[in-house]
Amino acid sequence: MRNNQQWHPAHIRAHRNLSPTVREFEIRPEGGVKPWTVGSHLNLRVIVDGREETRSYSLVGLHDPDVYRIAVKRADPGRGGSRFMWSLEIGAELMIGEPNNHFELSFSAPQFLLVAGGIGITPLAGMAQMLAGKGADVRMRYAARCADELVLADVLKQSLGERLQTFCSDAGQRIDLAAEIAALAPRAQMLVCGPIALLDAAREAWAHAGRPSADLRFETFGNSGHHAAQPFWVELPRHQLRIEVPADRSLLDVLNDAGVETLFDCCRGECGLCTMDVLSVQGDIDHRDVFLSPHEQQSNQRLCACVSRVNGGGVVLDTAYRSD
Repeated sequence: MRNNQQWHPAHIRAHRNLSPTVREFEIRPEGGVKPWTVGSHLNLRVIVDGREETRSYSLVGLHDPDVYRIAVKRADPGRGGSRFMWSLEIGAELMIGEPNNHFELSFSAPQFLLVAGGIGITPLAGMAQMLAGKGADVRMRYAARCADELVLADVLKQSLGERLQTFCSDAGQRIDLAAEIAALAPRAQMLVCGPIALLDAAREAWAHAGRPSADLRFETFGNSGHHAAQPFWVELPRHQLRIEVPADRSLLDVLNDAGVETLFDCCRGECGLCTMDVLSVQGDIDHRDVFLSPHEQQSNQRLCACVSRVNGGGVVLDTAYRSD
């Protein structure tokens, strides 16, 4: 089942390259920009190999009454959504959803540490700008593969000044998460967005420091995992179906193509609407979500269909579908 997403026509007002691999788009909806808060994402309909699929991108910066801004990292190889977006010229039409937020910023903490890895900077940039504008005690640590990929560093430097520190892995630089956490005040919040390895390291360092789990907030961009994507099979006894999921497609997209009604929203492993019960698995589940707790992921009793994959076999699932 498609979610209750309302789709609206829009067009590309402008685009510019922020780096050799990241392009920013200004999207102007025909019905006007809806109110949204920093940390929100926007769903888009993309065309991949002649099929319509849904992709989700974080809204960048602060609310603009005229346009939504997103930044798309070109993924080669990938599932095709970024290639579609990069093919769009100014004036091109597309269908978009309405902003939704599963990564809300709370202003109640005494101090904030924002940690971004690569394209994970996109939801955190607006948070940094808003917190700095409100005079909050905030600092940011921003890592990328090289200096060219620190795509929003100049904008953030204007807001944060010396409170922004950047790290380039090609220069051997790493964020010392343990030291950063140790320097935080009690009940400070850390907000993290980036690849799964960064999230795992942040959760481990946070727990090791004895910090309350509720004070750690995180988001991933949903296409990174512990293993490279590979094909896998899925059996759905309730539907008497066995389907194959190619390496370049998500389980959610393949289920929808097969007519299997599946609830979803964020398409990034954050909201949990698309979770399904695992009856059995052959191989290893690469969960790739941030909705399930580490304990839930280790138990392999549920998975998020929008991002989770299987390595070395397949999985038997039960859906929420009931014929009656």
